Amino acid sequence: MTESLFAELAQLIKIWGRELGFQQVGITDCRLEEEGERLRTWIDAGYHADMDWMGAHGEKRWRPELLEPGTLCVISARLDYLPPDTQPIKVLKDASKAYVSRYANGRDYHKLIRKRLANLAKKIDTFCAERGIESKGRAFTDSAPVMEKALAAKAGLGWIGKNTLVINSTAGSYFFLGEIYTNLPLPVDISEETDQCGECVACLKVCPTDAFVDDRTLDARRCISYLTIENKGPIPEEFREPIGNRVFGCDDCQIICPWNKIATPTDEKDFHPRHGLDSGELLTLFTWDEEEFLRKTEGSAIRRIGHQRWQRNLAVALGNGEANTAVIETLESARTLASPLVLEHIQWALERLRSGRKRKRKIKRKPADN
Repeated sequence: MTESLFAELAQLIKIWGRELGFQQVGITDCRLEEEGERLRTWIDAGYHADMDWMGAHGEKRWRPELLEPGTLCVISARLDYLPPDTQPIKVLKDASKAYVSRYANGRDYHKLIRKRLANLAKKIDTFCAERGIESKGRAFTDSAPVMEKALAAKAGLGWIGKNTLVINSTAGSYFFLGEIYTNLPLPVDISEETDQCGECVACLKVCPTDAFVDDRTLDARRCISYLTIENKGPIPEEFREPIGNRVFGCDDCQIICPWNKIATPTDEKDFHPRHGLDSGELLTLFTWDEEEFLRKTEGSAIRRIGHQRWQRNLAVALGNGEANTAVIETLESARTLASPLVLEHIQWALERLRSGRKRKRKIKRKPADN
């Protein structure tokens, strides 16, 4: 295959990607040594909490050719997910409501993106087969040791902002990423998305738990998304109050980002809210038994935390809300069948509600915390 045919294929890949529903597709090389070194430093500092899988695959994470032998280039794609009319600030201010990170309001994105990437890979394979070229590709969607954000930035899909998320100058940051590792020597894109955060530090200041150590450095041990999703044990007491009514993830650093003023709501029906999860009543969600939880979170990213952690998070949120009779009685009645993990948080909530303590909106990092 000549250089001109590879250039033609690169253009077709972007056209096919848009036809399949992706908002943008870019192509980059596999050189991620600097990003790999930053990852090692981050892990050595303990900022990954107990997510040991972050360092479990060694250099495969920043050397794509080790993960998928023969890889020469990476095709990176983004898919917008912001649901329409979810009014995140209004929900966050209502202590009776449950805040679920906007990405999890609808169906789990993994299958949808993986299917589209597989279709894109098939189109590439067909193009190459017709010209007698062996094409080998493998699709990923947050499913393997892949440095998605670094690859997306190199492919021109945006820059990595101070909140550690990829920001696009025409779309903001509410989007999912997916990749195809390919053995084809495609021409790579030169990114025009240079760092445009400037002097803005709004995302760093707004974090309720002060999880940002510095620009582009997040301490997962303090991050609400980690604490409510990845964390399998108790939520440390110092973070329970500032968590507020966030029961699955946190979007504060995205909500406040000026670049998200231009974010366009998605037309993807799969990402639209289901079962009222964009503004559900805390008390109603807490009373779901495991069967109802599994039924109403089928196909949702929320299901992965399980019913026990779901109740743990809701108990904390209820403890940060109004001390009315219905809430206290519901928490009291739940104590009998609660697991030790959930019971700890129910007792914390009851003590808090009965003491009349006011909710803290934010805590600051201790100077010696590292």
